[in-house]
Amino acid sequence: MVSVDKAVIAHIKKGSVVFEILVDPEKALEFKKGKEYAMENILAVNHVYTDSRKGEKAGDKDLEKAFGTTDVFKIAAEIIRHGDVQLTTEQRRKMTEEKYRQIADIISKQGINPQSNLPHPAARIMNAMEQAHVNVDPFKPAQDQVNEVLNKIQPIIPIRFERVEVAVRVPIEHAGRASAIIRNMAPIKKEEWQAAYWFALIEIPAGMQGDIYSRLNELTGGHVEVKVVKKV
Repeated sequence: MVSVDKAVIAHIKKGSVVFEILVDPEKALEFKKGKEYAMENILAVNHVYTDSRKGEKAGDKDLEKAFGTTDVFKIAAEIIRHGDVQLTTEQRRKMTEEKYRQIADIISKQGINPQSNLPHPAARIMNAMEQAHVNVDPFKPAQDQVNEVLNKIQPIIPIRFERVEVAVRVPIEHAGRASAIIRNMAPIKKEEWQAAYWFALIEIPAGMQGDIYSRLNELTGGHVEVKVVKKV
Protein backbone atom coordinates (compact mmCIF):
# COMPACT_ATOMS: atom_id res chain seq x y z
CA MET A 1 0.00 0.00 0.00
CA VAL A 2 1.38 3.39 -1.02
CA SER A 3 1.68 6.11 1.62
CA VAL A 4 -0.78 9.00 1.48
CA ASP A 5 1.93 11.59 0.82
CA LYS A 6 3.03 9.70 -2.32
CA ALA A 7 -0.49 8.97 -3.59
CA VAL A 8 -2.36 10.80 -6.36
CA ILE A 9 -6.07 11.35 -6.88
CA ALA A 10 -8.22 9.26 -9.20
CA HIS A 11 -11.73 10.60 -9.71
CA ILE A 12 -14.95 10.12 -11.62
CA LYS A 13 -18.09 12.24 -11.88
CA LYS A 14 -21.45 10.56 -11.43
CA GLY A 15 -24.33 12.96 -11.97
CA SER A 16 -23.43 16.07 -10.01
CA VAL A 17 -21.10 14.29 -7.56
CA VAL A 18 -17.37 13.77 -7.97
CA PHE A 19 -15.97 10.67 -6.27
CA GLU A 20 -12.26 10.49 -5.43
CA ILE A 21 -9.80 7.88 -4.19
CA LEU A 22 -6.10 8.10 -3.31
CA VAL A 23 -3.98 5.68 -5.31
CA ASP A 24 -0.45 4.56 -6.10
CA PRO A 25 0.31 6.51 -9.33
CA GLU A 26 2.28 3.74 -11.06
CA LYS A 27 0.04 0.82 -10.16
CA ALA A 28 -3.17 2.75 -10.88
CA LEU A 29 -1.92 3.69 -14.34
CA GLU A 30 -0.87 0.09 -15.07
CA PHE A 31 -4.27 -1.14 -13.84
CA LYS A 32 -6.01 1.38 -16.11
CA LYS A 33 -3.99 -0.03 -19.04
CA GLY A 34 -5.12 -3.57 -18.23
CA LYS A 35 -2.64 -5.02 -15.76
CA GLU A 36 -4.28 -6.80 -12.84
CA TYR A 37 -3.62 -5.61 -9.30
CA ALA A 38 -5.44 -6.24 -6.04
CA MET A 39 -7.11 -2.98 -5.04
CA GLU A 40 -5.61 -3.12 -1.57
CA ASN A 41 -2.20 -2.76 -3.24
CA ILE A 42 -3.30 0.32 -5.21
CA LEU A 43 -5.29 2.30 -2.64
CA ALA A 44 -3.50 4.49 -0.12
CA VAL A 45 -6.57 4.39 2.13
CA ASN A 46 -9.68 2.26 1.80
CA HIS A 47 -12.12 5.15 1.50
CA VAL A 48 -14.04 6.92 -1.26
CA TYR A 49 -14.20 10.70 -0.93
CA THR A 50 -16.22 13.56 -2.36
CA ASP A 51 -13.25 15.80 -1.52
CA SER A 52 -10.09 13.94 -0.56
CA ARG A 53 -8.14 17.13 0.26
CA LYS A 54 -10.69 18.06 2.89
CA GLY A 55 -11.11 14.45 4.02
CA GLU A 56 -14.82 14.46 3.15
CA LYS A 57 -15.95 10.86 2.68
CA ALA A 58 -18.76 9.80 0.39
CA GLY A 59 -21.86 8.49 2.13
CA ASP A 60 -23.16 4.97 1.61
CA LYS A 61 -26.36 6.33 0.07
CA ASP A 62 -24.45 8.27 -2.59
CA LEU A 63 -22.17 5.30 -3.30
CA GLU A 64 -25.08 2.92 -3.67
CA LYS A 65 -26.87 5.32 -6.00
CA ALA A 66 -23.80 5.99 -8.17
CA PHE A 67 -22.14 2.57 -8.24
CA GLY A 68 -24.80 0.11 -7.11
CA THR A 69 -22.55 -0.99 -4.24
CA THR A 70 -20.72 0.31 -1.20
CA ASP A 71 -17.76 -2.06 -1.72
CA VAL A 72 -14.72 0.25 -1.76
CA PHE A 73 -12.59 -2.10 -3.87
CA LYS A 74 -15.26 -2.52 -6.57
CA ILE A 75 -15.86 1.21 -6.65
CA ALA A 76 -12.14 1.95 -6.80
CA ALA A 77 -11.72 -0.40 -9.77
CA GLU A 78 -14.50 1.43 -11.64
CA ILE A 79 -13.06 4.85 -10.84
CA ILE A 80 -9.62 3.89 -12.11
CA ARG A 81 -10.86 2.11 -15.24
CA HIS A 82 -13.44 4.68 -16.31
CA GLY A 83 -12.39 7.87 -14.54
CA ASP A 84 -9.28 10.05 -14.58
CA VAL A 85 -6.05 9.21 -12.82
CA GLN A 86 -3.84 12.13 -11.90
CA LEU A 87 -0.40 11.74 -13.45
CA THR A 88 2.91 12.61 -11.89
CA THR A 89 5.09 15.00 -13.89
CA GLU A 90 7.38 12.13 -14.90
CA GLN A 91 4.48 9.89 -15.94
CA ARG A 92 3.00 12.61 -18.13
CA ARG A 93 6.38 13.28 -19.73
CA LYS A 94 6.95 9.60 -20.55
CA MET A 95 3.41 9.08 -21.87
CA THR A 96 3.56 12.23 -23.99
CA GLU A 97 6.91 11.20 -25.50
CA GLU A 98 5.57 7.74 -26.29
CA LYS A 99 2.45 9.22 -27.92
CA TYR A 100 4.67 11.53 -29.99
CA ARG A 101 6.58 8.50 -31.27
CA GLN A 102 3.40 6.56 -32.02
CA ILE A 103 1.89 9.41 -34.03
CA ALA A 104 5.12 10.02 -35.92
CA ASP A 105 5.38 6.32 -36.74
CA ILE A 106 1.82 6.22 -38.10
CA ILE A 107 2.41 9.26 -40.30
CA SER A 108 5.71 7.82 -41.52
CA LYS A 109 4.04 4.55 -42.51
CA GLN A 110 0.88 5.99 -44.01
CA GLY A 111 2.20 9.11 -45.69
CA ILE A 112 4.79 9.97 -48.33
CA ASN A 113 6.76 12.99 -49.43
CA PRO A 114 5.02 13.96 -52.71
CA GLN A 115 8.29 15.42 -53.98
CA SER A 116 10.11 12.09 -53.80
CA ASN A 117 7.25 9.56 -53.38
CA LEU A 118 9.17 8.19 -50.39
CA PRO A 119 8.06 8.10 -46.76
CA HIS A 120 9.37 10.66 -44.31
CA PRO A 121 11.45 9.05 -41.52
CA ALA A 122 9.69 9.16 -38.16
CA ALA A 123 12.51 11.31 -36.74
CA ARG A 124 11.86 13.99 -39.38
CA ILE A 125 8.17 13.99 -38.53
CA MET A 126 8.93 14.34 -34.82
CA ASN A 127 11.18 17.31 -35.57
CA ALA A 128 8.35 18.92 -37.55
CA MET A 129 5.97 18.28 -34.66
CA GLU A 130 8.36 20.06 -32.31
CA GLN A 131 8.77 22.99 -34.72
CA ALA A 132 4.99 23.28 -35.00
CA HIS A 133 4.66 23.15 -31.20
CA VAL A 134 2.27 20.21 -31.43
CA ASN A 135 0.61 19.20 -28.16
CA VAL A 136 -0.58 15.61 -27.92
CA ASP A 137 -3.05 14.03 -25.53
CA PRO A 138 -1.28 11.20 -23.64
CA PHE A 139 -4.59 9.37 -23.11
CA LYS A 140 -6.13 9.77 -26.57
CA PRO A 141 -5.35 7.02 -29.15
CA ALA A 142 -2.53 8.00 -31.49
CA GLN A 143 -4.58 7.31 -34.65
CA ASP A 144 -7.30 9.71 -33.47
CA GLN A 145 -4.74 12.54 -33.29
CA VAL A 146 -3.10 12.02 -36.67
CA ASN A 147 -5.28 14.39 -38.73
CA GLU A 148 -4.87 17.24 -36.27
CA VAL A 149 -1.09 16.75 -36.20
CA LEU A 150 -0.96 16.56 -40.01
CA ASN A 151 -2.70 19.92 -40.35
CA LYS A 152 -0.05 21.50 -38.13
CA ILE A 153 3.07 19.98 -39.71
CA GLN A 154 2.14 20.12 -43.41
CA PRO A 155 3.28 23.77 -43.68
CA ILE A 156 6.70 22.56 -42.47
CA ILE A 157 7.16 19.34 -44.46
CA PRO A 158 5.15 18.16 -47.50
CA ILE A 159 3.11 15.03 -46.73
CA ARG A 160 0.45 13.21 -48.70
CA PHE A 161 -1.47 10.19 -47.51
CA GLU A 162 -1.73 7.68 -50.32
CA ARG A 163 -2.69 4.02 -50.59
CA VAL A 164 -1.40 1.62 -53.22
CA GLU A 165 -2.17 -1.86 -54.44
CA VAL A 166 0.95 -4.01 -54.35
CA ALA A 167 1.51 -7.38 -56.00
CA VAL A 168 3.81 -9.78 -54.16
CA ARG A 169 5.27 -13.04 -55.47
CA VAL A 170 7.57 -15.32 -53.51
CA PRO A 171 8.91 -18.85 -54.13
CA ILE A 172 6.66 -21.54 -52.70
CA GLU A 173 9.27 -22.66 -50.16
CA HIS A 174 8.92 -19.27 -48.43
CA ALA A 175 5.18 -18.94 -48.97
CA GLY A 176 4.01 -19.98 -45.50
CA ARG A 177 6.15 -17.50 -43.58
CA ALA A 178 5.69 -14.77 -46.20
CA SER A 179 1.93 -15.19 -46.00
CA ALA A 180 2.06 -14.83 -42.20
CA ILE A 181 4.14 -11.64 -42.46
CA ILE A 182 1.79 -10.10 -45.01
CA ARG A 183 -1.37 -11.01 -43.09
CA ASN A 184 0.01 -9.30 -39.98
CA MET A 185 0.63 -6.09 -41.94
CA ALA A 186 -2.26 -5.78 -44.39
CA PRO A 187 -5.44 -7.51 -45.59
CA ILE A 188 -4.98 -9.69 -48.66
CA LYS A 189 -7.36 -8.78 -51.50
CA LYS A 190 -6.40 -11.71 -53.71
CA GLU A 191 -4.00 -14.64 -53.56
CA GLU A 192 -2.93 -17.62 -55.63
CA TRP A 193 -1.06 -20.73 -54.54
CA GLN A 194 0.89 -22.25 -57.42
CA ALA A 195 3.34 -25.15 -57.52
CA ALA A 196 6.33 -22.82 -57.78
CA TYR A 197 5.21 -19.60 -56.08
CA TRP A 198 2.67 -17.78 -53.93
CA PHE A 199 1.07 -14.60 -55.27
CA ALA A 200 -0.81 -11.98 -53.25
CA LEU A 201 -2.42 -8.64 -53.99
CA ILE A 202 -2.60 -6.27 -51.04
CA GLU A 203 -3.59 -2.66 -50.37
CA ILE A 204 -1.33 -0.69 -48.04
CA PRO A 205 -0.39 2.89 -47.12
CA ALA A 206 2.27 4.03 -49.59
CA GLY A 207 4.77 4.58 -46.79
CA MET A 208 4.75 0.88 -45.88
CA GLN A 209 6.20 -0.34 -49.18
CA GLY A 210 9.78 -0.24 -48.00
CA ASP A 211 8.98 -2.03 -44.74
CA ILE A 212 7.18 -4.88 -46.50
CA TYR A 213 9.87 -5.27 -49.14
CA SER A 214 12.64 -5.24 -46.50
CA ARG A 215 10.99 -7.99 -44.43
CA LEU A 216 10.21 -10.21 -47.42
CA ASN A 217 13.64 -9.62 -48.92
CA GLU A 218 15.28 -10.73 -45.67
CA LEU A 219 13.01 -13.79 -45.41
CA THR A 220 13.60 -15.01 -48.98
CA GLY A 221 17.23 -13.98 -49.39
CA GLY A 222 16.25 -11.55 -52.12
CA HIS A 223 14.02 -13.98 -54.04
CA VAL A 224 10.88 -11.85 -53.93
CA GLU A 225 9.01 -9.71 -56.44
CA VAL A 226 7.14 -6.66 -55.20
CA LYS A 227 5.41 -4.33 -57.64
CA VAL A 228 3.04 -1.39 -57.24
CA VAL A 229 -0.01 -2.14 -59.39
CA LYS A 230 -1.86 1.12 -58.92
CA LYS A 231 -2.56 4.00 -56.59
CA VAL A 232 -5.87 3.74 -54.80
